[in-house]
Amino acid sequence: MIRRLVFGLVILLLVIAAIAGRFFLSNTAFSEKSKFLYVRTGYATKEEVMKSIVEENLVSNPVSFGFLAREMDVWEKIRPGRYQVNNGMSLLDVARMLRNSRQSPVNLVITKIRTKEQLASLIGKKFECDSMPVIKYINNLDTLKQYELDSTTVMTAIFPNTYTYLWTTPPSGIFKKLFAEYKKVWTDERRQKADSLGLNPTTAYILASIIEEETNLDAEKGNIASVYLNRLQKNMNLGADPTVKFALRDFALTRIYEKHLAFESPYNTYRNKGLPPGPICTPSLKTLDAVLNSPRTNYLFFVANKDFSQKHVFTETYSDHLKYAKEYQQALTRLQQQKQHSVAEDTGNQQ
Repeated sequence: MIRRLVFGLVILLLVIAAIAGRFFLSNTAFSEKSKFLYVRTGYATKEEVMKSIVEENLVSNPVSFGFLAREMDVWEKIRPGRYQVNNGMSLLDVARMLRNSRQSPVNLVITKIRTKEQLASLIGKKFECDSMPVIKYINNLDTLKQYELDSTTVMTAIFPNTYTYLWTTPPSGIFKKLFAEYKKVWTDERRQKADSLGLNPTTAYILASIIEEETNLDAEKGNIASVYLNRLQKNMNLGADPTVKFALRDFALTRIYEKHLAFESPYNTYRNKGLPPGPICTPSLKTLDAVLNSPRTNYLFFVANKDFSQKHVFTETYSDHLKYAKEYQQALTRLQQQKQHSVAEDTGNQQ
């Protein structure tokens, strides 16, 4: 009799251990380090969430998870969002995460962006909202009035950085945090420096965006800024090649020809005096500061060095500029001919 009781107790304990193990031990069904469960707004229901859990193969025992979730009131408390399920999590871990809405944050990393469409596309790939609501928001004059921006200058509020949000954040919430960074950047000191140059936050940003596209060499950004500031002061055309590329929406251009310079656009600074109406990319803070702290020079021209070192030759007179520009164009032509010759030789060898 006692033996039977002991045997029955052992069996009961084994059953309890098996059940407990299912709920408290690792129950993920994937080999990756982690996977994400996306709960969309309007779809935070038991049926939709369980469908996603099964389709994404997140847990080994979805039926047991459904039972546990019901007992823990997960379906009443779950919120839309992005949830990170780590390999090795138990059913209890997953249920608690969903019930307590412990969402995985989304990092929006902004580096160099040239157009509003590129920004909208980046956001659309990262968040629940797609690119269309973003475009509508940053083109909506009524919503932008509160920021003293319009659809042309809205990109001047975007500074390269890493911004952290919840996956469900709408375009308005995303832009609000971007603008908070804009306000942090534009301290009284930076505003005063801009004012001393005859600029404001918008025009300083636009000028910085041109310089960002002109060079990657931080040491030269100040001198390039001085050239454009001198041209603005003398009411000369800026004549900035990057603005032509932006106007054409051809950012792969390596050589600007007369046909390009003739393209009609408010962004073509060969045809229009002054700064373009909006930025042509999102400049780094380092480039903006290069503008604000640019040296006072008499430079009015600059051209790439003929040695292709990425450095530039700065000059005060047009005659000197033409001399160095001709040297660079000749060097560029020779380089292109050498490349064409090499391609022809390679093709001949393959035949």
